Amino acid sequence: MDQPPSDPRCPISDVDLWADEVLANPYPTYSTLRDLGPVVWLSRVGAYALPRYQEVREALQSHDTFSSARGVGIDAAYNKRAEGSILTSDPPEHDRFRRVLNPQLVPRALATHRDMIVRRAEDIVDSVMSAGTFDAAADLAQPYTVELLADLIGLPAEGRDQLLARATDGFDTFGPPNERMIAALGGLRELFRYCQHDAVPGRLTPDGWGQRIYDAGVSGDLAPEDCPKLMLAYVWAGMDTTVNAIASAVWLFATNPDEWDRVRADPSLIPSAFNEVLRIEAPVQRFSRFTTEVVTIDDIELPAGSRVALLFGSANRDPRHYPDPDRFDVGRNPIDHLSLGRGVHRCVGAPLALLEGHAVIAALASRIERFHEVSTTWRRNNAVHGPESAVVRCS
Repeated sequence: MDQPPSDPRCPISDVDLWADEVLANPYPTYSTLRDLGPVVWLSRVGAYALPRYQEVREALQSHDTFSSARGVGIDAAYNKRAEGSILTSDPPEHDRFRRVLNPQLVPRALATHRDMIVRRAEDIVDSVMSAGTFDAAADLAQPYTVELLADLIGLPAEGRDQLLARATDGFDTFGPPNERMIAALGGLRELFRYCQHDAVPGRLTPDGWGQRIYDAGVSGDLAPEDCPKLMLAYVWAGMDTTVNAIASAVWLFATNPDEWDRVRADPSLIPSAFNEVLRIEAPVQRFSRFTTEVVTIDDIELPAGSRVALLFGSANRDPRHYPDPDRFDVGRNPIDHLSLGRGVHRCVGAPLALLEGHAVIAALASRIERFHEVSTTWRRNNAVHGPESAVVRCS
């Protein structure tokens, strides 16, 4: 798809943002793109990219112009099939979906689950500590997040062990039609099948969040055919991102021991520290948007109908906005980071993700004096980012 941008003044890059080595460590490539300008044409995929903070933030807050309703991936054929979910819709349809989820996910409602969430964090930290060495992804973040959310939704026990892998496949489909994206399509189909046949009334617990989706279908607040789609907001978007954030947090504390000392000495820093984790290692690195009209960025015109990749992971490390952006600083408290979105598409599950992250860090801080990195490998996924494995020894 090596074609010129509409405006000849637009910088051009032939970088492959979805190459294995870039997905494992995208930050040098992001720096290069930011230096090229506030908008860059990606010649390999025939799309624009916004690598700087200000432009990504403005696009996120301009859903009328930078629309999600024609998909948030990079492949046109896949985007067409994915339309009509909470992630791939704009108001008023998007508002209708959120009204069904909000009563469970606002902070006031989550407060009723706080003690349980904290207790589970303490229990799993006690468990991994007993081994002395543990994998922050496989032993801590994954079981904690998946089981907690599955219980809140009220999912049947059967099939839970496949949810995280299928969600990961789902995020891979947001890339171009590379081998990774094509291989993931089967897993995403399995996730759709699960929402249509397994996470349904009769198999859901009567008082869980999942049943409330179907209650909305009965009351008329939601079209019955939209209930399985909305279930995807929980079992797809609600798991993988939080797993990445928690695993990244442990890795960052292992490789920045002085910052861990600060958190242990002053637990009031935990919310700030977790915001800094989300900023510096964005769990979702990029989604795309579709321009509904001509957009001008730095005197460069993007035609209506352009596909634009919003690079959250790059924007969060833009030195134009964050001083010394590659430094992990638990006192920075970057509440304006873009990892959870902005505007109408801010992550509906953000309050739950923050509560989970704070609970795990608090449990770790009260029990573990030091993490020692043993080995780390990074995920290669077309959209999400975090440690595939982060083995640490604790003392």
